[in-house]
Amino acid sequence: MKVAVSSQGAGLDSAVDQRFGRARYFIVADAETGAFSAVENEQNLNAAQGAGIQAAQTVVNQGVQGVLTGHCGPKAFRVLSAAGISIYVGVQGTVQEALEKLKAGELQETAESDVEGHWA
Repeated sequence: MKVAVSSQGAGLDSAVDQRFGRARYFIVADAETGAFSAVENEQNLNAAQGAGIQAAQTVVNQGVQGVLTGHCGPKAFRVLSAAGISIYVGVQGTVQEALEKLKAGELQETAESDVEGHWA
């Protein structure tokens, strides 16, 4: 499964970023092989509005089947869901740990956003 993990850094040892829309990076990884690349999300770090939607579109363009993040707001959730992407929230630790939890079946897909829009 190809997934995007919201990340504070560009490597597997980076912490999972709790904010999807304003994550510094998305680590796009093959959960089975561990192969990965880092995608910058710099345009959304200080965006006045629309960060979640733009970040979601960036992730959709990567062709992933899942997103692992701390929290996901309603607008980003709608974009990701419309693209058929599974969303996992409440993810903590490093990107590597998140991928291992996904592979072990320890993460549960969410059916709705877990924060309001413009969550700080």
